Amino acid sequence: MIPLLRVNRKSLITAAVGLVAGCGATGAYLQLSGRPLNTVSADGVIKTPASDANNPNNVIQNHYHFNDQQSYTTAGNLMTSSNGYKWDPNWDKRDPKSLVEKPINSDDLIDDYNEKLEKAKPVATRHLILIRHGQYNQSGETDSLQILTPLGREQADQVGLRLKQLGHPYTRMIQSTMTRATETAEIIGKQLANNNNNDNNIPVDSCDLIREGDPIEPIPCPDNCRSKPKEYFVSGARIESAFRKYFHRSDPQQSADSYDILVCHANVIRYFVLRALQLPPEAWLNFTLNNCSITWITIYPKGQVVVKSVGDIGHMPPNKMSLY
Repeated sequence: MIPLLRVNRKSLITAAVGLVAGCGATGAYLQLSGRPLNTVSADGVIKTPASDANNPNNVIQNHYHFNDQQSYTTAGNLMTSSNGYKWDPNWDKRDPKSLVEKPINSDDLIDDYNEKLEKAKPVATRHLILIRHGQYNQSGETDSLQILTPLGREQADQVGLRLKQLGHPYTRMIQSTMTRATETAEIIGKQLANNNNNDNNIPVDSCDLIREGDPIEPIPCPDNCRSKPKEYFVSGARIESAFRKYFHRSDPQQSADSYDILVCHANVIRYFVLRALQLPPEAWLNFTLNNCSITWITIYPKGQVVVKSVGDIGHMPPNKMSLY
């Protein structure tokens, strides 16, 4: 959600999240539309502001209203809804105003401050395309034996073809070091090698941080997850480190938009989605992702985060879909 500080009554804010999950390419599409901004009285009554000489355009500062149940206000750097949901605009600690120290009571230094502040502002948009690996041999006792099944290889080929058809100038591909992810990334890479928007093969990096694991104790928690506090403690810190490494607004030196492909795992991706939206990460077990599905998250220069798709499998033929 974009934290606007001045909104005209005629403004319309629309947020859309497309969710595709389960056995098929059908999904739910949720649209939340802005409505004329109202005020909320002490007794909870919603009132529409009337025009007056001091407020001819019915502009409400630091107050947001999107439906009859929710209102939003800002306090300091946090945007807070009436049900307690908060949005921190400086979630990645890269807001230029938090990086450049403002001079105190010194007009002589204000020009220098403004110049540094301008140089610290990002200008590029970052796209993170998260791919879950293909179906793999779950009977393998070690990671090296948990290779892709023939179906898993076909799935990887399909998602690689989809990425190629999208035709974006992909910046790099980051692969989990687990066998099923590296094999999936290799097949995707072969498809993208002939992408017309890339003169050379896409650089590939391997990362242990995005290996599969349980990021945090889920709520609700199944009976079989209550005996793994060590797993949450160890894997949770690792996966959170991965989030902080890859999820942030662009550096000021980045001039062009970037498209990073991360080939990893369902638990990791689900955690990333919730963390990116500043939603309770404990909900990660409450939705699923198909093999070789596409989850797309965009981070804009001012820190706004938009999830463009979750678990998209529209590119996958029905006879090649699988969850496990």
